[in-house]
Amino acid sequence: MEKKGIIFDMDGTLWDSSEAVAGSWTKVVAEQYTDQRVITAEEIRSVMGKTMDKLAEAMFPELEKDSRMKLLDACCEYENAYLREHGGILYDHLESTWQKLRERYFLYIVSNCQKGYIEAFLEHYGFGDYFEDIECYGNNGLKKGDNIRKVVERNGLTDAVYVGDIQGDYEASQEAGIQFIHAAYGFGEIDQKVPVIRSFSELPEVVAQVCGHTRERNGLPI
Repeated sequence: MEKKGIIFDMDGTLWDSSEAVAGSWTKVVAEQYTDQRVITAEEIRSVMGKTMDKLAEAMFPELEKDSRMKLLDACCEYENAYLREHGGILYDHLESTWQKLRERYFLYIVSNCQKGYIEAFLEHYGFGDYFEDIECYGNNGLKKGDNIRKVVERNGLTDAVYVGDIQGDYEASQEAGIQFIHAAYGFGEIDQKVPVIRSFSELPEVVAQVCGHTRERNGLPI
């Protein structure tokens, strides 16, 4: 039986939490490390999409690994609590678009974020009922391509597409063996020619053109 899924990236695809994250991190860093460091939204955007170990290395290269991971854990814990209460900046037309998509597809989220980050997003806005499953690096230490594949397999998807905004999202989709749609309104560019949406509301039309190609590429009947 055919089961089609759309798997979403978080940052730069569903919302922009960079201002809120920068403020929450600056507070923790001042309390636990140095009050001379002000973390900016631009810094946060530049590392979004990295796995948490790589993110910590990029943000706090002057610290030893154990120290920077401890600091990162404290930042992320406070960040999750802050986002659960205050949220971030949503991209336009999310909910109305999900309502249309759910008529034909099952919806999922896979991110390289910390444990609890996706849940904070879902809880603050009450979006949990739209999604069948979520997965992230913070849960299992796996890179995004592996987690996309895990979600596809454990949900029995016969066809799937990943929607993301940066090159790493495209590469993860290729590792997982599924199609990709570029959220071009987000944080990055893709160096391959791929299907594009410039507004979230364009997704139903574009995904209808893309779904089916994964099965064709993998030698499965459509």
